[in-house]
Amino acid sequence: MWITPEEVLLANALWVSERANPFFILQRRKGHGKGGGITGLLVGTLDVVLDSSARVAPYRILHQTGDSQIFWSIACGSSRKEITEHWEWLEANLLQTLSIFDNEDDITTFVKGKIQGIMAEENKCRKAQEDEDSGKFREAELKMRKLFGMPEEEKLVNYYSCSYWKGRVPRQGWLYLTVNHLCFYSFLLGKEVTLVVQWTDVTQLEKNATLVFPESVRVSTRDTQHFFSMFLNINDTFKLMEQLANIAMRQLLDNEGFAADRSLPKPCKTLKNVSALKRDLDARAKNERYRALFRLTQDERLDGHTDCTLWTPFAKMHVVGQMFVSNNYICFASREEDLCQLIIPLREVSIVEKADSSSVLPSPLSISTKNKMTFLFANLKDRDFLVQRISDFLQRTPDRLWSEGDQLPLSGQSVSQSFSRWSRQLADLAVSHQETPSPTTPTFPSTPPPVGGAGEPPQQRHYNPDLPTAKQGLLRIYHKEAPDEDMGPKATKEKMKEEAWNIHFFEYGRGVCMYRTSKTRELVLSGIPESLRGELWLLFSGALNEMATHPGYYAELVEQAMGRCTLATEEIERDLHRSMPEHHAFQNEMGIAALRRVLTAYAYRNPNIGYCQAMNIVTSVLLLYCTEEEAFWLLVALCERMLPDYYNTRVVGALVDQGVFEELTRECLPLLYEHMQELGVISTISLSWFLTLFLSVMPFHSAVLLVDCFFYEGIKVIFQVSLAVLHANMEQLMACHDEGEAMTILGRYLDNVVNKQTVSPPIPHLHALLTSGDEPPPEIDVFELIKASYEKFGSLRADVIEQMRFKQRLKVIQSLEDTAKRSVVRAIMTESAFSIEELEELYVLFKAKHIMSCYWGASSTAAERHDPSLPYLEQYRIDLGQFGQLFAALGPWGCGIHTATLASRLFRLLDQNKDGLINFKEFVTGLSGMYHGDMTEKLKLLYKLHLPPALCPEEAESALEATQFFTDEDTLQGEEVKESGDFGNGDSEDKKEEKVKDYKYYLRMWAKEKEPKKETIKDLPRINQEQFIELCKTLYNMFSEDSLEQELYHAIATVASLLLRIGEVGKKFTNNGTNKKVLEAQPQAQPTQAPQLHPPVAGPEESDSNGEGSSRQALICKALAEAQLETAVPPAAPSSGNGGSDEEGKDDTSVSSYSVVSAGELQCEDIADDTVLIGCDGGGNGAGDRRRGSAPDADWSITFEQVLASMLTEPALVDYFEKKQDIQGKMAACKTQRAVERQVSSSSDHELAQLST
Repeated sequence: MWITPEEVLLANALWVSERANPFFILQRRKGHGKGGGITGLLVGTLDVVLDSSARVAPYRILHQTGDSQIFWSIACGSSRKEITEHWEWLEANLLQTLSIFDNEDDITTFVKGKIQGIMAEENKCRKAQEDEDSGKFREAELKMRKLFGMPEEEKLVNYYSCSYWKGRVPRQGWLYLTVNHLCFYSFLLGKEVTLVVQWTDVTQLEKNATLVFPESVRVSTRDTQHFFSMFLNINDTFKLMEQLANIAMRQLLDNEGFAADRSLPKPCKTLKNVSALKRDLDARAKNERYRALFRLTQDERLDGHTDCTLWTPFAKMHVVGQMFVSNNYICFASREEDLCQLIIPLREVSIVEKADSSSVLPSPLSISTKNKMTFLFANLKDRDFLVQRISDFLQRTPDRLWSEGDQLPLSGQSVSQSFSRWSRQLADLAVSHQETPSPTTPTFPSTPPPVGGAGEPPQQRHYNPDLPTAKQGLLRIYHKEAPDEDMGPKATKEKMKEEAWNIHFFEYGRGVCMYRTSKTRELVLSGIPESLRGELWLLFSGALNEMATHPGYYAELVEQAMGRCTLATEEIERDLHRSMPEHHAFQNEMGIAALRRVLTAYAYRNPNIGYCQAMNIVTSVLLLYCTEEEAFWLLVALCERMLPDYYNTRVVGALVDQGVFEELTRECLPLLYEHMQELGVISTISLSWFLTLFLSVMPFHSAVLLVDCFFYEGIKVIFQVSLAVLHANMEQLMACHDEGEAMTILGRYLDNVVNKQTVSPPIPHLHALLTSGDEPPPEIDVFELIKASYEKFGSLRADVIEQMRFKQRLKVIQSLEDTAKRSVVRAIMTESAFSIEELEELYVLFKAKHIMSCYWGASSTAAERHDPSLPYLEQYRIDLGQFGQLFAALGPWGCGIHTATLASRLFRLLDQNKDGLINFKEFVTGLSGMYHGDMTEKLKLLYKLHLPPALCPEEAESALEATQFFTDEDTLQGEEVKESGDFGNGDSEDKKEEKVKDYKYYLRMWAKEKEPKKETIKDLPRINQEQFIELCKTLYNMFSEDSLEQELYHAIATVASLLLRIGEVGKKFTNNGTNKKVLEAQPQAQPTQAPQLHPPVAGPEESDSNGEGSSRQALICKALAEAQLETAVPPAAPSSGNGGSDEEGKDDTSVSSYSVVSAGELQCEDIADDTVLIGCDGGGNGAGDRRRGSAPDADWSITFEQVLASMLTEPALVDYFEKKQDIQGKMAACKTQRAVERQVSSSSDHELAQLST
């Protein structure tokens, strides 16, 4: 590339001049290219170790004038090809101009100005992202692409100097972390080490320190482990590795590639060695921590944070902490955990003003809300800038983010359209809204509400505000209906709890702007009163914010979702009556209908999750304390934020937390862990605990207290209580001998966890009714259990849990992928001749192509290729381009430059539903026929590849003839169907009409269609002459790389001649109107008649007597000649315009049993390796002109049986198709290749030498 001219003092130090003229010198750096000796090895090693190769390209062009000792570098290149293009441009455009100048200074000034002009022009075309990156970083990215053959789509995130341990020897080099790959390169004294690992292959990522590998990072895949050490900052490197591996795991789950965040604010100055992608990933990590800390929605983006103090009126003191500002919220978190936390939505803010500074209160900022609360911040470093940012966000904040008539923001689709109405609302405020939603909260345009069902007026709505469940929770409805009972001390205790919360609201505020302190936690752990439970669940989960900004959203969503019939709605209907059937609220239609609406609306909102078992249990509990709309938004918070990936099709999140629980058990209860591992019980018991938050395994009034704590503390409470349950039963569990005994002990314990303070009537627990025992176990107070969990395991931190989740997520997702692979192999092994090991390797290669398309783009999006609801066998699909690459690498039939054409035909044949994609089963079906079929099966497949739909009309030589073929073929097929419908009974036309009227006949035919019918060779349609020519060309190309090339050429030429004459004979029968039965009997008689009717040697008189037949044969000759000339033309091949000399025509070898057709039409010689098939225009100018002007005959056709019988007469062809092919070698070659598609590298020294001569 052209570079800004820089002065170079020592032009020849470490460089070798390769070209020169009076004004410019092209140089190569020592250590690159061939030769160089010990000096080159040293320079190459220094370049790698000191990273000078990232700044210094291996080639450069210098400018100099006359005897001046000063040189100017004007261009550099990573390859010979690139630098040669620059050199040639200089010679062509500047040399003549520079020779006119008299003054050397003018020459230098002109060259520098010209180069700077070229660079300015190029910079206009560069992408904005590339402009943000520093020059050194862009050079490192170019080097990465060159070293590892990465395409332009692969973006470098960062690179680090480190050591890679190969055996016990460290190799110093550079680690390149790209979006999809981990790459390492080292060059030490001639020893080159190159490593490429896809992030999707990583099964474990650990940072550890041992004696052998001091402070190293271990990257594990299914096959091997890699160790990296000697990092300058190992923590930053490891954190970035975790982020990239997490993105890859998300890719495996959702099949969505990485999308860079285009809305990041640009830095005020270009940061050294920090790419835009690295800034993007850092911002994502900060956003995730921010959202998790304050339970905010997925589209919330942190704009910045600053240290400050907050005046807390309840404690009469200033609390030190940090203020966080995002597009919709101002938040505060104290430096001391649980001392104070605050969330202020901008929609609630009425006034932001700067107060007067003083020595006691420097740089104060006052924020007032609509509910008359005022918050005083102080010690702000840059108060003016902060106020300006908050003002900007306030101007952009609408009163609501959604209103009726807007497009519904739904999860799992495109984000571009649903914000259009919001933008119009903001435009009315005369404020430009530039914030874009996060890719993690996508939306798609809504569809019209469905028409009501039968007997239902179209205007009737499924949900309206007058429904009882739209105004209050089910528990309050049924408490009103139940007679008032004096519960005595329990009721008094409940009233005391309510009063305690009212006092808390008075002191700390009520609603979303409430101060959250350790006092708030104490009240939650003491149990939330039933009258406040719904309100506080909404507040602590963050669902209150989403509901406030989306009024009417739920009602509109219900109208659109109800009435649709999907897999999710069927599962919902099946589980409705299984949701807390012991509770009287769900023993009637009111509760069931409310549950149906909430679950159906959420399944419609988030089709990626849809519905999962256990959602019904959790939602039914939410409906007891909340209205329908509140329960819906709580379910959104649970599924999309608080329990991520818990309720998708493979419950990945629950399995991940299961693994975290096992690891915590090993750390906290090591003896019990070892014993439980032997029993294999931890994973069995814990899944239901996490999926239903103990609601399915514990009495309702006890489990709901755990839900209180969960909404305030998050998932750590569930881990704490689970560990406390195991600890309480440790002695009994240690004495267990099998899994069933351990599950019984834990089941009984949980059944007897009671809430003695509840004021509601007891609800029978179904699980408790199923357990039996001689003595009832003692009751356990749920408050004591919660207290014990905080005392023994309260040190658990949310960030530690997230770190453990990452580690387990790698294991779980890769384990699920292995399970999917085994399921696919089991499903297909009976239908394929490949071994289990071969099928597994093929699946890995097939899936790798699919995943590659996710991040490097393809003709169709990843979402179109991957449907998680489908069986594993059909989930992953590839398009034509990827199939072509796999076919070229794995297919046994190599056709040189025509391999792509053959792959396209096979793809169209396998793509039965015509969607442009094939699944793994179809892929294996095609390969299995080529590798493990007998000669008949292989020939049948080849035959089909030259019939529609495999052979498309565009591949034919004439569109008109192709149209004629389709017409004739339909007629022929129609005739065959009519003939096969007679069942060989020779019925007349009248009897056929009677059969059409026979309904039993239709039933028999329908039953016959339903039966799996194996295709026979008689079912194959006839092939016309145009298709036959294509078949011959394919066979000719297939044989071009075989060791018995000449024998196969002669054999196929003989068969082609034979089949041409068979087609002519058949055509005569057809044209003369002879009985069709003669034509039908021809395939059976053909193998014995052919040698007699058509001797292998024919004289010129015989061939010329039928000029029409000669022209048909000439077409084959011409096609075969073209096929060979296209594949390989030796430079010294004879170019005989008239088809060879007389001596060649009289050669005995050409007039032998291997002759293609008649003498003078096609001559083959097997006496030399560089044989070229001569054109078919010998034997006279008239005949040649006639043959050149000939065209395929649409009436000519042959059957597959005739092709097969003719092939069987040639031993060379039989041996070729019966030979067993081994796919193991080809798969091994694919595995040893790098996991990326290599681009064409730089020109070789030989090519450069040719260019220079």
